[in-house]
Amino acid sequence: MLRQTVRSANSVAKRNFSTSKVRSVHYPEGPYHNLPFKVHNRKIPYAFLHFGFFAAGFLAPFGIVYIHNKRARGE
Repeated sequence: MLRQTVRSANSVAKRNFSTSKVRSVHYPEGPYHNLPFKVHNRKIPYAFLHFGFFAAGFLAPFGIVYIHNKRARGE
């Protein structure tokens, strides 16, 4: 049993790792170039969409409760 353990340890230690060739590819670098959308020179400013998205998510429960209470009163 000891020999099997030693053999399995040796087989794990003898893995063949291969490396790939380093390719020289140049992508634009700097701030905002790693994002999948435009931040500058937009028709609608990004900040408006960003904060509008989170405001809609925050205000939706309050609107739902308001509509539910309004219907429950029979108005």
